[in-house]
This record gives sequence, structure tokens and C-alpha cells, in this order.
Amino acid sequence: MRFTKMFIPTIKDAPKDAEVISHQMMIRAGMIRKVASGIYNFLPLGLRVLKKVENIVREEMNRAGAQEVLMPMVVPSELWQESKRWDVYGKELLRLKDRHDRDFCLGPTHEEVITDMVRRDVRSYRQLPLNLYQIQTKFRDEIRPRFGLMRGREFIMKDAYSFHASEECAEREYKNMYETYLRIFERCGLRFKAVEADTGQIGGSFSHEFMVLAETGEDAIASCNKCKYAANVEKAETKIQGQGASVKGQEKTLTKVSTPNMKSVEEVSGFLKVSPQALIKTLIYDSDKGGFAVLLRGDYEINETKLKKHADAEWVRLADDETVKKITNAPSGFAGPVGLKCGIIADYSIQNVVNGVTGANEKDAHFVNVNIDRDFKADKFADLRNVVQGDDCPRCDGKLEIMRGIEVGHIFKLGTKYSETMNAVFLDENGKEKPFIMGCYGIGIGRTAAASIEQNHDKDGIIWPMPLAPFHVHIVPVNVNDKKVMDAAENIYKDLEGAGIEILVDDRDERAGIKFKDADLIGIPIRLTIGSKNLENNMVEMKLRKEANALLVNRAEIVEKIKNFKS
Repeated sequence: MRFTKMFIPTIKDAPKDAEVISHQMMIRAGMIRKVASGIYNFLPLGLRVLKKVENIVREEMNRAGAQEVLMPMVVPSELWQESKRWDVYGKELLRLKDRHDRDFCLGPTHEEVITDMVRRDVRSYRQLPLNLYQIQTKFRDEIRPRFGLMRGREFIMKDAYSFHASEECAEREYKNMYETYLRIFERCGLRFKAVEADTGQIGGSFSHEFMVLAETGEDAIASCNKCKYAANVEKAETKIQGQGASVKGQEKTLTKVSTPNMKSVEEVSGFLKVSPQALIKTLIYDSDKGGFAVLLRGDYEINETKLKKHADAEWVRLADDETVKKITNAPSGFAGPVGLKCGIIADYSIQNVVNGVTGANEKDAHFVNVNIDRDFKADKFADLRNVVQGDDCPRCDGKLEIMRGIEVGHIFKLGTKYSETMNAVFLDENGKEKPFIMGCYGIGIGRTAAASIEQNHDKDGIIWPMPLAPFHVHIVPVNVNDKKVMDAAENIYKDLEGAGIEILVDDRDERAGIKFKDADLIGIPIRLTIGSKNLENNMVEMKLRKEANALLVNRAEIVEKIKNFKS
């Protein structure tokens, strides 16, 4: 392809609203253009990258035995009402009415549609298992779209759904998809980790996220430095050490002390000259089941995903000042478990606190020398906190490391969440009706492309891994008005094209410096610079985008060398 024949509107500076590297560079490299908040046009270079991701995904899904379908983006409300998600999904679900005043939505995900499709035509266990997937546009009305393709409202996604007659079969397919996703992201040339994750709004019993490792990642990942354990921090488990707190002879007398205007952990620990680890932090939460208290060690942070699970609640949130005062008889900042008249859930971390410090449920007062069992009791102990760097691994004797990642794929074991609600059943070998056991498997196509840039770039532009690059080779003739230079460029172009290599030739009549800047910005893996001086010795300059130095290559060896790099 020739540069002069392609629509590649590169620009020097990114727009001010482009916050992350991938957004900035895709705009500057002429790959995407904003249409509205969180909605983008894909220009030729950007679309070529998306198609590269799609092709890898499609090939591996087909190889794994899945079958491709295509479902509508506009979905009738009746299906979402059947699953009971119409009223609970929230404002991310973009709802609309047709001319007959019937309710529809733009599909953010397609569990309802696929379940309806299968229940209509699959009646027997003999037709199972079944794995159907699509690559299609989704829409989620994000409250604050940002980061370009990372968190847009309209996006392209591969979503697959499997249907099974038994748990064992569902487990096999989950493992099959797990292995398939490993192959997909390996083929994309990305550094990534598969991590245990929360199931979120999709639901189900367990899930794994596939995270591209990048310092700019939105998600924190806990990964063991010895074994293969890795999990999103929302899901990461702490190692339970067991109760080792109160021992007779160690307990001191419970004492109330004045702490004027001291509310935060930092303020109280500094005022009392104790470490944050000595504090038992008391948080008052509200939920659909009423208010309750949560206890954890002062130097840790609460994990609301874990809390919601252990509180067995539909929702949890920090209580407002009025609710705190109603429960504790004190303003916010002075809550404590001693004498508290509400349910208490405690993190395991407080089991090892001896003679701790807590709020006294009284303005400007705290208790010191607080001990579990003697001074208060918890209704339940659970893993409620976020893991931190250096925590013990819950699976081995290693330590957890915290790193950043970008979620590009997520697989779920749904079970019968949707099939039972929507009465999607089949006849088993005994002729009895049973609900399908389901799995769900998603990959963000555009998000994968953007994550690749977040992982692979420098100050000058993108550094595409070969499998995702819009072209494999960027030929830059230094002087397009020099016939020998252009003849050489044309001949090299034809040789490479005949070898199945994708090439972009910068045939613009521009200064070499401008062409080199655009080449670095666009990030095609190999650049061939053709100049008259090197041609006198039958040589061409070859430079890998990810390396600083170029090398001279004999024209006769170019095809073979590039084929080796490409493979």
C-alpha cells in the first residue's frame, strides 16, 4: 500500500482530552477520530489493527470448537425483563423506544439473546455441548467515558457463550476457553497474566481476567513470586494466619482517652504515639439489609467486593453521617466495637491485635487496650481487606507482588443463572427437563489493540508487536524524485509482497525527517530506508522499531531477513 493512496492523517499534537498514551498515539497516528464522547471512527490504519486482533481471536475460537454467529445490537426489553436485569442493570443500559412505543436497549452484552436463541432450538442433551460466539459492536453508556478505546461507550467485543448438560462438561469447556485465551494473547505478542477475578454484573460462580501488564493499567493485580497464583486485587485472597491475639497476662485495662478532633488513622496513631497496626478501624456500612459495622486493622483498606459477598447483601456502601450517628451515638470518625448495638463483621487481620485502639462511640474519645472477646465480639470473621505488596501468598510460602494491568479478556462460569431465570431447558438422558449450565467468555477487540500500545511505546510513538501491526514493513525512499531510489523501492516492494509480507511505502514528496517521524509514530515493526548512497553498494538500511540502531542489509537478503523477523 502507498502512503499517498491511504487516509493517514497524522498530527503533531494529541487533543487535550486524550489522557492515556494509547488514546494520544492512536489520534496522532491517524488511526481513530472522535465522533462523540466515548464513540470513535476507525480510520484505515486503526481498522487494520482491529482486523488483526479479530483474525487471531476468530482462528483460535474456531480451533477450540466454537461456532460463529451474529446477534442484533438492538435487543427487545422483554428478554432483559425475563432475566430480571432490565431494572437492575442501571444507567449504563441505553434504552430506547421504537415507533410503536416498544422498549428496546442497545446490547452491552448478549446473555439474554443467546439464551433465547438456544432455548428455541436445542431440546436434547444430544445437541450439547454448544459454544457460540460473535464479534460485534456493544454499547454501554459509561457515566464518564475516558481513555479512548479503554473505556468507550461503543466498542467491539468478542463474546462467546457455552451450553452444557453437566457441571463436568462446563468445567472442561471453561478450561478449554482458558487455554484458548492463553493462545490468543500469546499470538498477539503481549505480556499478560491470567488472574482470578470477581464475576461482577455478569454473575456466576467464578471467573478469570486476562490482564495485559502495563504501568498505566487501571487494575491492580496480586501475583505470587513463587507459584502461579494471580488475582485481581478485588478478588485476591489473604493468607489466614489464625487467631493469636489475647494471651493472659498481656491484656491491659480498657481505658478511655481524649482525642480532640482526631478522626483518621494517621491522626489518632500520631496523637497516641502508636503504630497504625495497633488500631482497629471501625467502618459503619449501610446495605439493603440494614446498617452494620466492619472492623479491620488500621493500616489496611476495606475491599467492598469481598464485603458485599460476606455480608450476603445486594449492595453495600459507607453509611452517611446521619446513619453513623444513629448507630454509634457519635459523629463520624469515632466509631468502635465496644458496646456497639449492631451486627459486626471483622477482618481476620484484627485477630492478632492485642491491646488495640478503637473509637469510643463518643465525640473526641477513643479506647486504648481493647481486646477481642473480652471487650467485644464479632458476629463473623472473614477476608475483607485488599492485599498489599509483600503479603503471604494464600497458595504457597511465596510473597505477593502488586502490579498494574489492563483487562482485555474475561471468562465466567455462569452456571444456571440465566437458564433458570429464562426457563431455558433441555431433556436429559432420562427425559427430564433441566436448565442449561452456561459459560461466558469475552474479549475486548479495540481494548486489546489499545492495551498493546500502553505496553509497547516510547516517546516517539507506537511499537507494534508484529502480529498486530497494520503493516509488517515500512519502506521509506529518502528522495522520491530519484529514479534509482524509487525503482529500488518498487522492486523491494514487489519481492516482499510476493513473500506474503504487508508493506506500506511512504511515496510522499516530503523531507526524510518528516517521514521518519511519521514512521516512528505509526510504529510499524520494520523500517527500510532506501537512499542513493547505500544503493551504490547494493545496500538498504533496516531498522527495527523497538531498537535504537539500524543495520545495513544487502538487497538480495532483505526478503529472507524480514521473513525471519516476521516469524
